Amino acid sequence: MTTFDDREKAFENKFAHDQELEFRIQARRNRLLGEWAAVKMGLTPEETDAYAKAVVQADFEEAGDEDVIRKLVGDMTSAGVDIDEAGVRTALDEQAVIARRQFIEVQ
Repeated sequence: MTTFDDREKAFENKFAHDQELEFRIQARRNRLLGEWAAVKMGLTPEETDAYAKAVVQADFEEAGDEDVIRKLVGDMTSAGVDIDEAGVRTALDEQAVIARRQFIEVQ
């Protein structure tokens, strides 16, 4: 193999690693966001775990965060929580920071 081939392979490996890490951070963020929303809705610990998993699954519906935001706003409004889209977006950003920090501490 040439030096160019080695560099190309190294860049491909780094890209794959970065993409996997970003996916894991986003999934952790969504789980934390689901737990945050569950507390606001007054769910039991068992319901909280199931709800957090449902929020993670909701992110697979479409690209971006809109599917998660839509789910949380709808669920929280139905549960009588006074929240709007901006409030959920703020919480999403806060949980993203926490999730990223958790992954940095592990590595």
